[in-house]
This record gives sequence, C-alpha cells and structure tokens, in this order.
Amino acid sequence: MTPIRTLFPFLLANALLAAPPAAAQPSPADLYGDLFKAVQTARAFPDGKTFVDAVPRRAPTEIMTAYRAERPRDAAALRAFVLANFTVPGVNDHRPADLRAHVRKLWPMLVRQPVPATPGSSALPVPAPFVVPGGRFREMYYWDSYFTMLGLRVDGEQPLIESMLADFTDAIERYGHVPNGMRTYYLSRSQPPFYALMLDLSQANDPAVAARRLAALKREHGYWMQGASCPGASGTCARVVRMPDGSLLNRYWDDRDTPRDESYAEDVATAARAGTRPAAEVQRALRAAAESGWDFSSRWLADPARLSTIRTADIVPVDLNSLMLAMEQRIAARCRAAGDGACAARFAGMAARRRAAIDRWLWVPGEGRYADWDRIARRPTGVVSAATLYPLFVGAASPAQAGAVAATTRRMLLAPGGLRTTPNRTGQQWDAPNGWAPLQWIAIEGLARNSQDALARTIAQRWMHTVATTFAETGKMLEKYDIEERKPGGGGEYPTQDGFGWTNGVASAILRRYPELALTDG
Repeated sequence: MTPIRTLFPFLLANALLAAPPAAAQPSPADLYGDLFKAVQTARAFPDGKTFVDAVPRRAPTEIMTAYRAERPRDAAALRAFVLANFTVPGVNDHRPADLRAHVRKLWPMLVRQPVPATPGSSALPVPAPFVVPGGRFREMYYWDSYFTMLGLRVDGEQPLIESMLADFTDAIERYGHVPNGMRTYYLSRSQPPFYALMLDLSQANDPAVAARRLAALKREHGYWMQGASCPGASGTCARVVRMPDGSLLNRYWDDRDTPRDESYAEDVATAARAGTRPAAEVQRALRAAAESGWDFSSRWLADPARLSTIRTADIVPVDLNSLMLAMEQRIAARCRAAGDGACAARFAGMAARRRAAIDRWLWVPGEGRYADWDRIARRPTGVVSAATLYPLFVGAASPAQAGAVAATTRRMLLAPGGLRTTPNRTGQQWDAPNGWAPLQWIAIEGLARNSQDALARTIAQRWMHTVATTFAETGKMLEKYDIEERKPGGGGEYPTQDGFGWTNGVASAILRRYPELALTDG
C-alpha cells in the first residue's frame, strides 16, 4: 500500500489540474456587462467596491433580462434597480422586520420644533412642533400633512395633530391661506385645501379654539373664492371659473407668473421650449400645477409628450371642487354648531350649488367617471385619473355614480401594485407607472364609503404589497412607487425621496382598517 504522504504530491497536482483557472471564474464585470458599466460610471454608489460585492437576489441572466427591459436612465434609477435585485453590503443587507414598528420610530425623526422668524431666511415662522415629509422636504407642507396626520392618529400622537392644526390656523391668520409649504417662495399659492378635513381629526373641545378655527376656515374659503366677483368676458378671475350656466367652480392658480424659485432653471427651460407662447403664461401654468400637488401630469398638458404645453389654469379640476364642497359643508356644520343660522344657511346653499355644478359639468355618465373640465374646449378632458374618486371620498356621488366609477377604476386604474394615477406614460411623475399614497387613501376611503368594499380592499392589498416589498428590499418608506413593477417610483424634477410622511400615514391607516394585510404578502 502506498503511504499517504507519498500520494499527497500526486493528489495535489491532479487537484490543481482539475480546478478551473482563476480567469475562468466570471467577475461582476463579466456577469453584468452593460449594467456593471452603467452603475460604476454613473457612480450609483459612492464607493466602486459596493456594487461588485453585492449578492444577486436571483440568477444573473434574469437580472440582465430585467435590466435590458427597464434600462434605468440615471444614477438614482440605477441605484434603485440594483437595490431591488441585489443585497448590497451596508445599504440593504440589514432591514427592520416590522414596517409598522419602523414607522413608529420614524415619527420622532420627522418632527421639527417651532421655527422663529429669521431675516433673510426663506423659512416662514411656525409657532408649534410639526412633521415634515422627509428627504429634500425640510418644511411643513399643506396637503401632505393631512395624510401624515392619519398615521399620527393611529399611533396615538394626538398632541402632534393638534400642534400642526395650530400651525395651519396661524398660517391662515397670517397670510389668508395655507401656503404650499412653509417657505416664502410658496406664499403665492396654496395646495389642495384639506384644512377642513384635518379639523375632523381633532379632539379639541375648547369653544375658543373652535371659534378661532371656524374663522380661519371661512377665511381660507374666501381666499379660494376671492375671484367670484370679477370674472369678466373670460369667465375667470384668480381661482374662480364661471361655468356656462353661470355657476361658480374653482381652478388651481398662482399669484405669480415668474419661474418658481425652487425650480428656476427648470421653469426657464420649459418656457423656452414653448415657442411663441408667452413665458409668463407657461410659468403661471407650472406654478398652478404645483398648487394642485400633481406637478406634473397629463391632466394639465395639451400634448402629453411636452411639458411646455402645460395649461393648468384652463382646467376646472374635479379634486379641487370636491374639496371645496367638503369645506363648504363643514363650515355650514360648524356655523350651525356655533348657533349662527345665517352663516349655516349661506354655506349650505353654496355647497348645494357646487354639488349640482359638479354633477352637471364634471360627471361624464357615458364613461362612468368624473372628469376635469376644459374651459377652452368647453367639454370634459379625455384624461382618466385617480381624481375621479374624489367625489366618492367627500360623499358627493350617488350610489349609481359610485358604482360606475368603481367599474371604471377597476377597468382602467387598477394596477398590480395599487391605484394608477393616470394610465398615461408621459415621463411625468403624476402619471403611469407611479402610484401615490394620498390617492390610494382617497380611493380606499371613497369606495368603502360608497359600499364598494371589495375594490377598496383590493387596492389596499395591492398597495400594501408594493410598500412592504419595497420596504423589505430597501428599508425605506418612499414618496412614490412604480405600481406596475412594484418598486421605487421615478420621473419628475428630483429623485424619489424617502421618509416619507404621507406614505407612513396612509400605510398605518390602511393597516388599521385592514389589520389582516399585515399578515399576508398581498
């Protein structure tokens, strides 16, 4: 028998001959080719070693097939693609296990303390603590805050809700309206008016506080309706539009017609692409779209492929007028509670007239949807959008209308990962494939309120699957999501932000309504 020590050199030599040469083992550059080059040259991760140490979540061939189909265009999109398909060391290799626990930990991180007036600063004074959305949004925003408050209520943060209501009340008293956000460069516009609905979340029972809030609510209504006495031949003045039958509805607007301070270069470039169209007209339309919160969307574009065709001020939007109806109804109710019968009757009359105008001009029975009205073409626009669900949300739809909207929603707006903003792929962030937390809640609440429970739960289930899947992959709650692919959203003037106030709030509210969704994968 040959001694083992005699055989060892022979065995070792054969083992070395049998092993593939080092050069035959593919490196990340070999495996991922174009993806590798794109990630590294775009510096999607600051350290070039990060991507090459990542572990694939599926077969490299499958990843490359997905990459060639998707073709992420910039560093942010490349990073999102990598995070969705790889476990990246130091980035998404350790994830909190519980989404709701993560949200509860986020609230203190998103709280900001009162802001004093500082000469030369763009920050507006804010007297009480508040919650910011997160990411690049470092100040309090108007419509974001309603959806954030939904989550604060779930988590027992009532003092913070009352604190933010104090801030909004103070803003109306100072400026006559709630600015888009608490910066000087936002003062010339507002955002979708949710203050009345925010007040529904309050538990305050002090008569003095109630009186102050009612005064603020009436003053905000006056801001939106201040053009009611001046529509001339054009039928428009500021935020008011006189419809063909003489009824008054509202539009989004901005008191300035210059490039936005926060997007100056972008607005100058957009206006330059508008040809002979006056730059001031384009810039006013861009600003008005920012007031809508849908900046930007095919809802506002004459040509969905060209932002320079934006014409927000020519559109009478269904979402804004639904919120104005809710505001008028609540002012009437609060006046009644305060013993002011004349005020209650006046605002109840306004609400009745507005509801009739919504039915006459914004309801399209043949298409089973509420639509925005094009005041130039004098007809509803052809853009189907999630705004069609706002009348259901505020209780303005009949059972037949609600059923028709539900059928249209299921047919055109229901996506694998939630509710579509619009079905249109334009590259704008308020179009396909993006889905947004506030619109999911408007749909869920509106459908459930109108006995369309199955569709409401389907939207909730699909949205929560998108949020939970992305959270598991990235450890983040994001501003927007791609609800076709169930991944981080894209498009717009800036990268997708994390934090994120309204996603935290809506996810929390959904799981409170449907607790079983926390136990399933959607």
